[in-house]
Parts: sequence; structure tokens; C-alpha cells
Amino acid sequence: MNDIDTTPVPQGELSLQTVAMPKDTNANGDIFGGWLMSQMDIAGMICAGELASGRVATVAIDGMVFLTPVHVGAVVSCYCDVLEVGRSSVRIVVEVWINSQHDGEPIKVTEGEFVFVAIDENGRTRAIQQ
Repeated sequence: MNDIDTTPVPQGELSLQTVAMPKDTNANGDIFGGWLMSQMDIAGMICAGELASGRVATVAIDGMVFLTPVHVGAVVSCYCDVLEVGRSSVRIVVEVWINSQHDGEPIKVTEGEFVFVAIDENGRTRAIQQ
């Protein structure tokens, strides 16, 4: 995980970008953490699937902390930074960023470490060709 610094910028490559919609909010009007985590999982799957040249499945998520709420209408950007490629697994940090409603400055929302495993057409673990 990255240390927070005074001028943070996204680490890794942009993997997914979407808009937070009203149907994804809690009773207070903030975006559900579960919705945000699902977007992170999709972003990580895209990145891991490209590395594994095929189907992958999420096997672990670690270290998520939400730093700020996400408002309806925010453009949610998920960045992926590959930490390790193993025999059949890929470990990726996924960061989520939005732009401030007030001044447009980038704001880090959360990050988490995701582990994916490459699987074959039968759902069994397969080696990643490197």
C-alpha cells in the first residue's frame, strides 16, 4: 500500500472509469462502499485478465480503508498497479480517485489489494504464461 503524501497522484494505470449514480447510494446520499468495491474488483479483473491472457477469479481482498465519501455524479476512476505475478496468481493494488465537487482537485477515496487467480474453462487454476 502507498503512504499518503502531501500531493498524492494515482499509482498505476487507469483501468476503469464510471459515474456514481443515485441508485448506488445509501440513505445519506453517499455511494455505497460495496458498490465502490465492486468497481474496484472489475478494474482489477480487467488488469489481471490482460496479464493472465484469459479468465481470472478474485480470491482475496485486503487492506481497504475509505478516506472520503463519494457523491452522486462523481467520475470514479480506478487505477491498477501490479505488485506481483506468480505461477497462477496476480496481486494488484487498486486505487479509487474522484475529483472534488468544489475545485476539481483529485481526491483519493480508497485503495485495496486484490489477488486474482487464473482459471481455465473448467474453473480450475491454470498457470500464467509469462
